[in-house]
Amino acid sequence: MTESLSDNRALDSRALDSRGIATRFAALSHPARIEILKHLSASSCCSCREVVDHLDLAQSTVSQHLKILVEAGLVRFEADRQRSRYAVDRATLAEVSASLAALVDSCCGKSMKES
Repeated sequence: MTESLSDNRALDSRALDSRGIATRFAALSHPARIEILKHLSASSCCSCREVVDHLDLAQSTVSQHLKILVEAGLVRFEADRQRSRYAVDRATLAEVSASLAALVDSCCGKSMKES
């Protein structure tokens, strides 16, 4: 019975990790969010207005995309007086990169090494 419980915990942990990775990949699945990340990466932080001006999108659209990026942990949010400031969470983005590399390696690594 103990082995079964620990096996279930390991499966739950992998499932949660997979869900977290999928959430981050989903946040990256829209071209506007990719452009927002690129823009934010070029500076230490930006306001929503600065992103709106750069992308020529409606403020409400940019706000919604930023919300998705923040919820996925890819962007950090900080209230700064009357303006909100956003910055790329570089550590989380690096984790996404490592997760993708590990996934590709686990799926294709053996066949790629044999070629």
